[in-house]
Amino acid sequence: MKGSTLETSIISMNHKKDFIEKTAEVPAKALEGVIEISAKASGALPGVERARKYWHLLGPGLITGAADDDPSGITTYSQTGAHYGFQLLWLAGFTFPLMAIVQEMCARIGLITGRGLAGNIRHHFPKPILYLCAVLLLIANTFNIGADLGAMAQGLQLLFPHTSFALLLVGFTTLSLGLQIFTSYAKYTKYLKWLAMILFAYIFSALLANLNWKEVAIHALLPSITFSKDQILLICAILGTTISPYLFFWQTSQELEEEILLGRKTLKLREGATHKEIKHMRIDVWSGMFFSNIVMFFIIAACAGVLFTHGITNIETSAQAAEALRPLAGNITYFLFAIGIVGTGLLALPVLAGASSYALAESFGWKKMGLYRKLKSAYGFYGVIIISMLVGLAMNFFGIDPIKALIWSAVLNGLIAPVILVLIVLLSSNKKIMGKWVNGRFTQWMGWLVVAIMTIAGVAAVISLF
Repeated sequence: MKGSTLETSIISMNHKKDFIEKTAEVPAKALEGVIEISAKASGALPGVERARKYWHLLGPGLITGAADDDPSGITTYSQTGAHYGFQLLWLAGFTFPLMAIVQEMCARIGLITGRGLAGNIRHHFPKPILYLCAVLLLIANTFNIGADLGAMAQGLQLLFPHTSFALLLVGFTTLSLGLQIFTSYAKYTKYLKWLAMILFAYIFSALLANLNWKEVAIHALLPSITFSKDQILLICAILGTTISPYLFFWQTSQELEEEILLGRKTLKLREGATHKEIKHMRIDVWSGMFFSNIVMFFIIAACAGVLFTHGITNIETSAQAAEALRPLAGNITYFLFAIGIVGTGLLALPVLAGASSYALAESFGWKKMGLYRKLKSAYGFYGVIIISMLVGLAMNFFGIDPIKALIWSAVLNGLIAPVILVLIVLLSSNKKIMGKWVNGRFTQWMGWLVVAIMTIAGVAAVISLF
């Protein structure tokens, strides 16, 4: 009798377990069904498969372009719209081809030579020039990292006002360092690629701001400058934040990291590129730069259409821009602007720190370097990243004005950019180095035009300080 009762109890318990298991399976099976239906439906749509292939082509170019719209860049664009309305909106279209041509040269150099930008400069030009540029780049990027960390903490405080500023700073630094050091390159770049989508927040914020699109179109197509000292300085800042030295080094090095992911770990295996690889690189780079400048366009437009038209022109940080937009454009625009500051910061920090590390490691000929390596096999490379991040963090605790840090960063970039650009044009125009992928005449002339523009901008930025 007891055995029968025990058997009945066991059977009952098994039935309960089966019931619980089957109940638990319901949402998972439903999700699987939705995925299968979605996959079949998307496969039936003619444009979806093409969009998937296009997304798959995007990588270093998209990440580089998105990282250019970091919190510091957002501050510059916000100031532009708030101070001058739509007047300087045309700069978004003007800088796009200049930026894209330079970044394409950098990517092509990396693909064809199998070396990073600093490695190529070290191989073909006097080393003292490279050492000086690498050290100045490290200093400029560290200033930028400090300013971006501060902007990210302020941005999250807009959403969570009672959160400690110091705690947020330490949290963002720890998170970024942890991802850079302990996440594999393949996974990390996927995170960065999806993180780039946060920039759509700025596009949506502008679309929700009820702008005068006729006026937007006029100023987007017709250049206008007043030639005042403040405006010229702001134009120099825009040029400096869109055509930045750290992007040159990062772009070239990421092309190499992608090659290494394909198993091409030696210089000999990485040298050269097929027509298909060059074509895919160009799609990636030009798409990334276009995305970057579209975001720049909409940030300027939003601040011009909302802040400038209401007489709010004194904007010093991206967080101030978000706060000023709230009562005029609504909570959704405020939220999108604030979340964008945090997202772009998380994207820009590894690019800034990584660019410094790539430049320094290649300049001094370190053999063990690259984000694809483990920490224990690239102590020097990761050491530069850690130092850059920690010094940037410390800046926020020692009372260094983030605006002044950005100004000095812009000045240093203004000094470095023309020199590095000259070397980039010379490298990519050298047939012995580039073979059949040497610059065409138009690309070469456009390259020298960028050199001239950035030289003028750099000199103007330095003169404006005195």
